[in-house]
Amino acid sequence: MRCSRPDPALAAVPARPGRTPFPGGAARPFRTLILDLMYFTDRGIEELEKRRGEEEVSFEWLAEQLRTFVDLNPDFEVPVERLATWLARLDEDDDE
Repeated sequence: MRCSRPDPALAAVPARPGRTPFPGGAARPFRTLILDLMYFTDRGIEELEKRRGEEEVSFEWLAEQLRTFVDLNPDFEVPVERLATWLARLDEDDDE
C-alpha cells in the first residue's frame, strides 16, 4: 500500500547533518527516511552520554529504572525486555 501524502510525524523528523529536506515537504525516498529515523533515535543516546556519561551505575540500579520506565510506559515492555536480555547476555560466546 502506498500513501499519496507523507506522514506529518515523519516530516517533523529533522534531516541528518549535511542533508537538506526535499522542497515543499515532498515524500522522501524510503532509504532516506530510515536513515533519518535512525539518526533521530540516536539523539536520546547522545543526550544520555553527554549528561551522565561520567557516572557509574550498578546493573541493579539500571534494572530498577527499566522496571519503572515499563510501569510508566507499558507499550515499551517488549523492547525494554529485549534490551535487558541483550545486555545480560553480552558476555556469552556466540558459539552457543
